[in-house]
Amino acid sequence: QVQLVESGGVLVQAGGSLRLSCAASGRTINNYVMGWFRQSPGKEREFVAAITWTGCSTYYTDSVKGRFTISRDNAKNTVYLQMDSLKPEDTAVYYCAANSRFINLHARSFDYWGQGTQVTVSS
Repeated sequence: QVQLVESGGVLVQAGGSLRLSCAASGRTINNYVMGWFRQSPGKEREFVAAITWTGCSTYYTDSVKGRFTISRDNAKNTVYLQMDSLKPEDTAVYYCAANSRFINLHARSFDYWGQGTQVTVSS
């Protein structure tokens, strides 16, 4: 199985930028669809972004389009989430996820998860 570890989450002011990293071990990620999800208190886990095996196809939830960019470096076995123009509404625990098959963009369709990293955006 693949193990995922997120990093990069910190407290940042609104309008700032962060880059989250998801380092994989145990398996190479080149055969996995990779995704980012987030969850804030009182809300369900929400899809944020996903990227297919080669990186040629990306998907984003409407609220982050134009601000967030997902990418992957298969040679480094790492997926990234570049977060620009951050808003207080982006505050959440961000989770990296992986699936060997592209089914859909629901959290339940991803088999492997990281522990999460806290992103806090102050106003």
